[in-house]
Amino acid sequence: MDNPYRPDLMRIVGVRDETPDVRTLELDFLDREAAREFSTAWGPGQFGHFTVWGAGECVFTIANAPPLRPAGGDVRIECTFRAIGKVTNALRGLASGEIIGFRGPYGNTFPVADWKGRDLMFIGGGIGMAALRSPIQYVLDRRAEFGQIVILNGARTASDLVYREEMWEWQKKDGVRVVRTVDPGGETPEWDGEVGLLPHVFERLALGPDGRAVVVCGPPVMLHFMFLSLEKLGYSPQQVVTTLENKMKCGIGLCGRCNIGPFFVCRDGPVVTWAQMQTMPKDM
Repeated sequence: MDNPYRPDLMRIVGVRDETPDVRTLELDFLDREAAREFSTAWGPGQFGHFTVWGAGECVFTIANAPPLRPAGGDVRIECTFRAIGKVTNALRGLASGEIIGFRGPYGNTFPVADWKGRDLMFIGGGIGMAALRSPIQYVLDRRAEFGQIVILNGARTASDLVYREEMWEWQKKDGVRVVRTVDPGGETPEWDGEVGLLPHVFERLALGPDGRAVVVCGPPVMLHFMFLSLEKLGYSPQQVVTTLENKMKCGIGLCGRCNIGPFFVCRDGPVVTWAQMQTMPKDM
C-alpha cells in the first residue's frame, strides 16, 4: 500500500523574488510518472505540502494553473511564499538545482466551469494574490470563454505588491482591467496606481453585481471589510468565493488539525463561498 505521506521529489528550476520577503519557486518533478498522475488531478485552487529536508513541511497554494497545452508532457508547478518561519526561511535559502519534497494536489478547486460566460472580478490583498494567480492564469488562457475581467491587486506599500511584472502582461489582453492599489502612506513619488484600502478602492470602482463572480483572497481582517463592501453594493453571498487557511498537517482529512466544526479545510476546502462561511462557527 502506498504511503500517502511520502512526498514526490521536485527539483527547483526557477527562483524569482516578488518582493523583498516574498519569493516564487518553479518546480519540476523528477519522476515523470508522478508528474502524469499529478496532472490528472490538478485544478486551480488546490494546495500542496512542500518539504525541506531537515526543516519540516509547509503548506502553500499551487500558484500556477494547469497548462492549456502541456509542452512535451512536462508538468511544472509554482509556489509563492513569504519567509516567516523555520521552514519557509529554509526554503528561501535553497537555490536552483536543489531538491525538495512535494505531496498533493489536495483540496477542491475554484468553480471555473460555473464562471463561463460571466464577468469576473479577482480581489487580492498582499500574499493573498498567490491564491488568485492560478484561477487568473486559467481564465486568461481561455479568454474567449469568459466575460470582462477585473483584477484588483492591493498591498500595504508599493514594494509589497506581488506579481508586478505579470500584471502588465495580464492587462494587455482584451477585456482585462488591472487595478493596483496601496494603503495610504504606502505610495512612492512615482506611484501611478490607486491609493486606499482595498474595500474603499473596490467601492470606488462601482462595479455592480449583475451576475458577476467575485473571487477575493487576503488576511481575515481584509475579508471582513470586503464582505461588508460587497454586501453594500448588493452582491449575494452565493456569487463570492474565497479560500480558507487553517493549520493543516496531513492534508487528507485524517488528523483533524484543520477542522472548523464538521468542515475540514484540507478535504472540503480550501475554496468556499461567502455563503458557506456564514454557516461556520464564528470563532473559526
